[in-house]
Amino acid sequence: MKKEKSQTIKTIKKVVPSVVSIAILKRAEELEKELKKESNKKGKEIKIPEEKINAQGMVQVDGGSGFIVDKTGLILTNKHVVSERNAEYRVITNNEKKYTAEILARDPVNDIAILKIQTEENFLEAKLGDSEKLELGQSVLAFGNALGLFKNTISSGIISGLSRSITAPQEKSVPPQEMRGLIQTDAAINPGNSGGPLTNIFGEVIGINAATISGAENISFAIPINSAKRDLDDLKKFGKIRRPLLGFRYLLFNQDMSEELNLPVDQGALVTGEHLYDPSVIAGTPAEKAGLKDGDILMEWNGERITPEKGIMDYLERSEIGETITLTLLRGGKETKKKLTLEEKK
Repeated sequence: MKKEKSQTIKTIKKVVPSVVSIAILKRAEELEKELKKESNKKGKEIKIPEEKINAQGMVQVDGGSGFIVDKTGLILTNKHVVSERNAEYRVITNNEKKYTAEILARDPVNDIAILKIQTEENFLEAKLGDSEKLELGQSVLAFGNALGLFKNTISSGIISGLSRSITAPQEKSVPPQEMRGLIQTDAAINPGNSGGPLTNIFGEVIGINAATISGAENISFAIPINSAKRDLDDLKKFGKIRRPLLGFRYLLFNQDMSEELNLPVDQGALVTGEHLYDPSVIAGTPAEKAGLKDGDILMEWNGERITPEKGIMDYLERSEIGETITLTLLRGGKETKKKLTLEEKK
């Protein structure tokens, strides 16, 4: 019997050892309290099946995927995978060993988290690629543990789109947040695959599996790996993830919205609060110090146009704390420039 010798098979064998399962466990008594509240809301009793409680009195409530990025046990996953409060996170490696994971950092902007497992073992780490060099039509492989049941699930596809933006919940307790700069792929990403690696055909990780569109076929999204590489660098240098702060609320608008709002330009960012009681410019922030005001229309960031396709968050993601940027804006029909020095987001 002849064996298929393809690059895809070589890549799968290379990447699979670095992929892990992440189990989210809660103490049965804590979960019972939560279920009691839910029972009162729904008017019917919800109980934990006895067979779901392990010998330590823990219940697995959810799961996800991740991948090892350092042989000492550093793991990348999604922030939403490790968002449960009062929970224990357990990592199951490809050789079926189980470890309690410590959450080292959660990215406050991107859906990324960094975990650590303590062991004397040297792990096989995934090789990180460069998400700035991606092209439409490039072949990709998505790795993970589909539905938390099917270990080492791999799906293949192509890059269907770049720099996509969606609004999705990153944590159960907070409103959905806009996620920008995403990689779109037709490779299947199912629940449980979240946090697993998206690789190119040579096994270099180019993204972290993050989301799929409910009710749509072959539309999945991954976070570019360069965002995670930056988080890893921050963690090594500063012991935490650092992000630059602007300090104003805004509405990114296109031509249709411009006509509806009667604005003098057809694209840009309008400085405005979401509600009447929300301040559009936050006191004590770089935006206030630079003199930004409610109603300003931001048109350029360091001379580059602010558009729906390349908005404030896209530019901010590529900026550094302490960097001084120049914003070109319209105020009262007159064009002006404001210099703003980025500070660390607390």
